[in-house]
Amino acid sequence: MAAPLELSCWGGGWGLPSVHSESLVVMAYAKFSGAPLKVTVIDSTWRGSRGDVPILTTEDNIVSQPAKILNFLRKQKYNADYELSGKQGADTLAYIALLEEKLLPAVLHTFWVESDNYFTVTKPWFASRIPFPLSLILPGRMSRGALNRILLTRGEPPLYHIQEVEAQIYRDAKECLNLLSNRLGTSQFFFGDTPSTLDAYVFGFLAPLYKVRFPKVLLQEHLKQLSNLCRFCDEILHSYFRLSLGDG
Repeated sequence: MAAPLELSCWGGGWGLPSVHSESLVVMAYAKFSGAPLKVTVIDSTWRGSRGDVPILTTEDNIVSQPAKILNFLRKQKYNADYELSGKQGADTLAYIALLEEKLLPAVLHTFWVESDNYFTVTKPWFASRIPFPLSLILPGRMSRGALNRILLTRGEPPLYHIQEVEAQIYRDAKECLNLLSNRLGTSQFFFGDTPSTLDAYVFGFLAPLYKVRFPKVLLQEHLKQLSNLCRFCDEILHSYFRLSLGDG
């Protein structure tokens, strides 16, 4: 398309082009589909007021949220799923729903709620990329937003408090990782030799969990025992992001 595509997203570290799962989903899908994105990484000069990235901007549109951005890219003929069958398309939707229900709460908890991880890794990293005085405010707001998102999806009665849902969150996440590992098997991608939307989502959710160095690594330790999922992340990083890798 003629109009430029600009993606605003959180930047990278620990060998990742972004440490933010939802930004990574869009970045990976763009690589898989050939969408010519200009990536604008949030840094300390950022003047936004919220952490609601990724955001795709064109001459005529501003689109946020990964699913909506991917749908927009498909409408512009950047489609990573054109070779999928109807069943594979249905499987994609089912697995994405599984990821969002079973794995995302544990990823959010690992980054934003687990206090050792939040205060030693997550908060300092994000605060360093946000201008003062927002750097004093926005990480806490993002942490509360993550907690509310967890409780909204997992805090059904009688599990109203985060302490009561933590054990269930991690059990569900480990089960989800095992299912993904079994589904991937020895294949390069989830539907064969070509990456698709599902691969973008799995990569976006797993890669930060796999690479970011946290003091509390409960779910990370389980992921690292699933060698095919680790290989999956490493191969996507090497094949699609090697020119943009850095410790940021």
